[in-house]
Amino acid sequence: MVFNGLTMSLGNLSLLSGAESRSITAENPTGEKGKGGMAKEGFASKQSSELGQGWKVSPAITIKPGETALIADIVGMGNIQSLWMTGIISRDLIIRFYWDNQEHPSVETPLPDFFACGYIDNTDVLLGGGFSPLVSIPVSVNPSNAFNCFWPMPFRKNCKITMENIGDINRVLYYQFNYQLTEIPSGCAYFHASFCRSNPVGSSGLHTVIDNIEGEGHYVGTAMSVGLNGAGGWWGEGEVKFYLDDDNEFPTICGTGLEDYFLGAFNWETDKGYTTYCSPYGGLHYYQKPDGLYKIQPRFSMYRWHIPDPIRFKSKLKVTVQDLGWKNFNSKHFDVIEDRRYLKRNDDISTVAYWYQTIPGNKFKALPNKEGLSIQ
Repeated sequence: MVFNGLTMSLGNLSLLSGAESRSITAENPTGEKGKGGMAKEGFASKQSSELGQGWKVSPAITIKPGETALIADIVGMGNIQSLWMTGIISRDLIIRFYWDNQEHPSVETPLPDFFACGYIDNTDVLLGGGFSPLVSIPVSVNPSNAFNCFWPMPFRKNCKITMENIGDINRVLYYQFNYQLTEIPSGCAYFHASFCRSNPVGSSGLHTVIDNIEGEGHYVGTAMSVGLNGAGGWWGEGEVKFYLDDDNEFPTICGTGLEDYFLGAFNWETDKGYTTYCSPYGGLHYYQKPDGLYKIQPRFSMYRWHIPDPIRFKSKLKVTVQDLGWKNFNSKHFDVIEDRRYLKRNDDISTVAYWYQTIPGNKFKALPNKEGLSIQ
């Protein structure tokens, strides 16, 4: 049997394969064989004018306000292996993936949130969010705002990726997508990702990460960005709940707290206060402290990848998280925990859910508009 090149690891890296390697850039939007670096005009026409074709003529594209750019158009059976992007980035850029001629996308999120970095915004030095590295197995974000993704994304007929600019300024986007043309086994499901924001969460104290998922598949990750509202205190007591298949009032899987779900413990607190960290499958990689002037709202970004422990569902999936804290919390006095009471909070929570499932799947709920996505 010829190795199809899927599920690469150090253990099988020496195996030969019948897969064919391809790569998409602004100069080769279809990844066609032998067509890389052929542009004669493009983003860097002036810079390359003394050297000409073959010398980085079009390393990027400009996406105008209101424009949707087709940045990948692959025909055939294959698998996306890696994505790299950078440029002028904020939530005003919306990335979408379409598998096998589906009319609605299977991936639809603001670009920074897709890479678990909801607060990255380099369009405004004063108001934009800061950079913080993310180092994990399927996603990494490196200096300076280099977004990388290694989720395997198989398809059988075709793949289209678009980028929409819903903002008011031109956006520059550099990108390279590596993929292979190869046989995809019948048991492979399709990669999905969907964004949801509750700003504020409201009186229910409940944020829905994903709902209305129908089909068979497995849940593989959560990215979350939280902006605190109101008084201070500990905010991460909420349980993450997974309602599988015919679950109704109560879920099959229910966690013990927010920091626990993201593979931390006890408020992520050390003698340095909140302590950021990155690990292969979970992390609190971003913490923005209040500056006492313009940025008075603490902000956090976290990720949890269910790669060794995917959550399987046969027909339906719903995922929620409680926005829950303590009244009158003092972390220095754990011995009086029995005297404390829970407090529903009213924070700003944004999440991206990642999963694989059979298609066709249900159409996602519409994304918030430009104002509804803005960092406040």
